[in-house]
Amino acid sequence: MALIQATNRILMIRPANFGFNEETAKNNAFQNKKAVLKHKNANAKALVEFDSFVKKLRAVGIIVDVWEDKKKPVKPDAIFPNNWISFHQDNSVGLYPMNAVSRRKERDPNIVDWIKKHYEVGKVIDFTAFEKENIFLEGTGSLILDRINKVAYACLSPRTDDVLMDRFCKAFAYKKIIFSAVDQNGMEIYHTNVMMAMGNSFVVICKDSITDQNEWEILEKQFKKNGKDIVNISWAQMNQFAGNMLLLIDDKGENVIVMSTRALKSLSTKQIKQLKKHGQILHSDIKTIEDLGGGSVRCMMAELFLDTKMTN
Repeated sequence: MALIQATNRILMIRPANFGFNEETAKNNAFQNKKAVLKHKNANAKALVEFDSFVKKLRAVGIIVDVWEDKKKPVKPDAIFPNNWISFHQDNSVGLYPMNAVSRRKERDPNIVDWIKKHYEVGKVIDFTAFEKENIFLEGTGSLILDRINKVAYACLSPRTDDVLMDRFCKAFAYKKIIFSAVDQNGMEIYHTNVMMAMGNSFVVICKDSITDQNEWEILEKQFKKNGKDIVNISWAQMNQFAGNMLLLIDDKGENVIVMSTRALKSLSTKQIKQLKKHGQILHSDIKTIEDLGGGSVRCMMAELFLDTKMTN
């Protein structure tokens, strides 16, 4: 089986109670508490942004499975499913331990059952018991996967544990590369996927955030070994979610690089030209979701690499 980096199917969760989460803001510097007043009726605004984004994805032939979140229990971050579940080409599924207690309710067994009904699911690898030990690994928020070359990248933080990285890499047969990454204030970056995005032939990364030169050299060597075109973004661009991109495949089998409108506007003409060598760009305005949730488009999409069942 030839390994692939991107898929044309994703799972997205349509929110019922989207809003600013005080608990996650403790270690997510991308959340903007000052924007709470600006974004009154946050869930209604998030729904407009969500629906518009889904419409754009479907317009280019990307298959979007939308799960409607329930009003209770209240889950302000349900819109970001990639932190608690991941899907893999061998039909395996990963379930992950979450740092914020308020987010653990997002792991809805009904969603897993729905996936099993419509997709082939082999082994389910469940890391959630590590929450009892206060050890966390938040899915493809923590993990940047080079699925073709089987390399897992992660910057360590309160949400990304080194020991659990070892467990993931053993279970899914990945090579581990860990490093430290900080924002311009020296604060640990909460999720790797806000400073790094992986494509089949490119990688977007905020080099400035990696202050250890040896760690950068290890990363650069691996990128070059795997033939990645390095698109370097600044701290300022990272803060506009330019690192939070995802590569998908359209109905013609062509690459689509998905990002927010805010991220696109932060990029230079040169960076956009560099990215367009690797695929067309699709962007959508999700400013309410970005301001209050502290995550962008990549966080909203859980890629479905599973084989579909005949019932689909």
